Amino acid sequence: MANPNRTTPSPTPQPRLSSPSTLELDSPSRPHRHVVTLSSLPSPRQSSPSVSHGLTSSFSRSRTHLRLKLVVVPLRSLRLVGGRSRRNQSSNICSLGWCWWSFCFIAVSESVNQINDGSCLSNMQCVMDSGAEGYDQVESGSITTGASIWVQGVVVESQGSKQKVELKVNKIVLVGKSDPSFPIQKKRASREFLRTKAHLRPRTNTFGAVARVRNALAYATHKFFQENGFIWVASPIITASDCEGAGEQFCVTTLIPNSHETADSPVDAIPKVNNGLIDWSQDFFGKPAFLTVSGQLNAETYATALSDVYTFGPTFRAENSNTSRHLAEFWMIEPELAFADLNDDMACATAYLQSVIRYVLDNCKEDMEFFNTWIDKGIIDRLSDLANRDVVQITYTEAIDLLSRANKKFEFPVKWGCDLQSEHERYITEEAFGGCPDIKAFYMRQNDDGRTVAAMDMLVPKIGELIGGSQREERLEYLEARLDDLKLNKDAYWWYLDLRRYGSVPHAGFGLGFERLVQFATGMDNIRDAIPFPRTPASAEF
Repeated sequence: MANPNRTTPSPTPQPRLSSPSTLELDSPSRPHRHVVTLSSLPSPRQSSPSVSHGLTSSFSRSRTHLRLKLVVVPLRSLRLVGGRSRRNQSSNICSLGWCWWSFCFIAVSESVNQINDGSCLSNMQCVMDSGAEGYDQVESGSITTGASIWVQGVVVESQGSKQKVELKVNKIVLVGKSDPSFPIQKKRASREFLRTKAHLRPRTNTFGAVARVRNALAYATHKFFQENGFIWVASPIITASDCEGAGEQFCVTTLIPNSHETADSPVDAIPKVNNGLIDWSQDFFGKPAFLTVSGQLNAETYATALSDVYTFGPTFRAENSNTSRHLAEFWMIEPELAFADLNDDMACATAYLQSVIRYVLDNCKEDMEFFNTWIDKGIIDRLSDLANRDVVQITYTEAIDLLSRANKKFEFPVKWGCDLQSEHERYITEEAFGGCPDIKAFYMRQNDDGRTVAAMDMLVPKIGELIGGSQREERLEYLEARLDDLKLNKDAYWWYLDLRRYGSVPHAGFGLGFERLVQFATGMDNIRDAIPFPRTPASAEF
């Protein structure tokens, strides 16, 4: 059984060498061959290749042929299919990776190494005897945990019971030594400790698996929307608008001088107008600018021209919440559907979620088994159930009634008009639509009852709210009145109001926090473990 904290790193490229001084690159867009002179590049016959081996790549679409000259085989392709290897077991293959552990049997002059290149969860066991080229590096203890190595050998059936195949090594090269202070060893480390080593934690089983599942979810997201006729739109990261109207934005400014430009407090050097307020006209953009909290408003501009669009990118919230559920920087998926209502929106959200979950279950089986064993027992059954069942829909009023009748004491009292808290969402763990207008955003369409808006939240087990969406208010007079009610500056939303002036259409959309989706798919209980480099209050390392 795999340990959740053994190192599982990413692959290092290997050059294809035609001679000691030339490097060949095959480009699919050009029929001829490119030759780049690299006088310092060693011959493949040398026992110690330089680190420059890992600095080149070709333009080939095939992962196998990204390695130059010497074809390097990803470890995931060396698995047995029906008891036989996909590769010819009689031919030499080359592989690159990081050493997990190495043990030398001095009495019989034999060594066993475990390596991993990050392409899959499983290690490859490498067995060599004293006749293998480079064996002296193993025997001397130069190859330690964390070291990067290049191995060449023949895939054979394993003599042990823990793996089906192993690599009978005839050559091993130490690419990069690992200092004895390498902090991630075979011994299990806590996730709290690993957050302080975010630059190294991808080498563990847990975070390598999270990275692969996150990658699969991102790919499945684009796949779903592209196959359903959506157009991807790159929404801006810097904006002058506040989509949520909450004011929790990071300011982007060049008015604060660099430390070497002022000896005293930089605040004294900020230009101000006569009343003492900041003179934003002297700033880079000529007015206040912020990091975006959402790409929704920008997506709406393209939806009213291209019909169905989606954004997928980073967003930022200056919410000082130091909890396991909040990040200052996170990714959002935000589709917008033209000529659509709330029912269309809910159908799209359901189809999207079920599609990406099915993709992960089908294509990340080894990683999902790992999560099911080590992180969250039952997660595969829970995800399979969601991917193959109908989603229950209840109205906001029904949700409040359900919570009021619940035989459970909540920290936050439940009454009609209140915003549902995480504890309420986790209790319901289904989907609710038809929210109270006093607690919803200005862009949500007001229902005919005058008491609710056309909004929905999709709630899932252990996470609570995963998706939030609504039918947008397409009527100009209603939208202007809503902005007035919330005391928002209509001048700041002039372009958004223009969408209602010129050919307005009913449209709807939703937003999904990508890190929460990663949490849901992996069972990780802290959102800081669902993103490579978490940004939280008082923490912006790496």
